[in-house]
Amino acid sequence: MTSPNPVTLFTGQWVDLPLEEVARRAAEWGYDGLELACSGQHLDVWRAAEDPAYLADRKRILDDHGLQLHAISNHLTGQAVCDDPIDFRHQAIVRDRVWGDGDAEGVRQRAAEELRLTARVARALGVDTVVGFTGSAIWPYVAMFPPVPDSVIDAGYEDFAARWNPILDAFDAEGVRFALEVHPSEIAYDHWTSVRALEAIDHRQAFGFNWDPSHMLWQGIDPVSFITEFADRIFHVDCKDTRLRRRNGRNGILSSHLPWGDPRRAWDFVSTGHGDVPWEDSFRALRVIGYIGPVSIEWEDAGTDRFHGAAEAVGFVRSLLWPLPAGRFDQAFAQNV
Repeated sequence: MTSPNPVTLFTGQWVDLPLEEVARRAAEWGYDGLELACSGQHLDVWRAAEDPAYLADRKRILDDHGLQLHAISNHLTGQAVCDDPIDFRHQAIVRDRVWGDGDAEGVRQRAAEELRLTARVARALGVDTVVGFTGSAIWPYVAMFPPVPDSVIDAGYEDFAARWNPILDAFDAEGVRFALEVHPSEIAYDHWTSVRALEAIDHRQAFGFNWDPSHMLWQGIDPVSFITEFADRIFHVDCKDTRLRRRNGRNGILSSHLPWGDPRRAWDFVSTGHGDVPWEDSFRALRVIGYIGPVSIEWEDAGTDRFHGAAEAVGFVRSLLWPLPAGRFDQAFAQNV
């Protein structure tokens, strides 16, 4: 039995290259498809919604290289939906059409509009899942000092619900799901904030999670337990690894504003298979919950060339997608001989 999970490449770290080149390389490396980022020139949601010829050209590029499309990702614009403050960081990651005059609430509203368009574009592409971020009005208070009243945190989840319920209405209308990547700076960044985010939107079926263990690992969250405890909400899987360094009494998990790759850091993102994520346990758990969606490789590694890392990772991931047994191993004991 072959694996039901296509292995795809997330293009978010490759948008400086033409989609044609990324598709060609991914096919040569042995990927089944792409997780197409709605950034750079890989997929412009506004243009895709307005220009059928542009959308057809995106499809053609994948088809020409024999690549599948199971998910598109709009992380960067999603970040601006709930964030407060909106500032120079957002101007650097959203399109000019979303930034406009930079008025914070205007940016949030235009970002929400782009997310609604993303659901329409996903359906036009035959895609059922959009991966992304939500932003968060309360992430700046993560240290909880100076003291933050409970009412402020409550208001942050209410703000998330007020801004994302209309977006999810658009997703429902298109039969598309949104998979939040559980990640610091989002409304859900660990186990309990994921629980609270689901409660805030009354467990709407259109909202679930993109399981990316790299962000959980450095926080001390068990990525395997996350799979089993949110089994019905694992809509997509991203494979990115984290390497934990031995604590020496000086380096902590907040990383001291040190740059990626600095040996003084307590942890770093590394190419899939080179870190401390318990990949085999994770893949076994994904099999147990019946996950049959794409397994998407995300390259982020300050110490490895991306062409090397992406080419190597596909083989590592495929080695974990071994065939499942046709039946239980102990069935043979019950047979009469």
